[in-house]
Amino acid sequence: MEDDIKAAPAGATNDEAAGAAPAVANAVANAAPAAQAATGQAQGGLASVNQIVELADQLSACADQLHERIMRDIRAYEGREVPEKVRAAARALLEDEVILRQRANGLYADAATYIVKSLGKSQQGVVALTTEAAEKIRKITRIGDVAGLVAGLLHLAGAAATGQAAPIIMALDKIRTHMAAIEATNPPAPATKST
Repeated sequence: MEDDIKAAPAGATNDEAAGAAPAVANAVANAAPAAQAATGQAQGGLASVNQIVELADQLSACADQLHERIMRDIRAYEGREVPEKVRAAARALLEDEVILRQRANGLYADAATYIVKSLGKSQQGVVALTTEAAEKIRKITRIGDVAGLVAGLLHLAGAAATGQAAPIIMALDKIRTHMAAIEATNPPAPATKST
């Protein structure tokens, strides 16, 4: 059954494509005038080529965490029959992983055209949110929570490709809201005894 899951479209071609796209984006970013980058930093998040590339890096990191999470969940069955429900969820998440990588690669390739002039959010805030999302993907215990968070990341990746502030802000809010809901439903960590 694990072979069925591994046969999903998350193979070496994605890894090869993920390696080529950042090189193209870096060439574009290096060709951008320094004044544009300096101005983009002052305006806020996603306002320069380098910031779009940074978001693409973060989305790729989320895809990496998602892939590791799916494989870890499948390996947990240790060769036993994987229930159909788990296989279906894994296949759906692997498809989402592919889409997330494709959107990140699109951001790398076309970073110069996706600059957002008036996002009103700091680049540090955008990066912190996507970094936290990658960590949650790794640690979340319920697969349904992973699927919802990945949907938010896909929304962000698609919104970033529009170059428009409103859909990006909506996507960031969706991710933030979903992570808050996950925190609210997770049991609190056990208290440690002081001696």
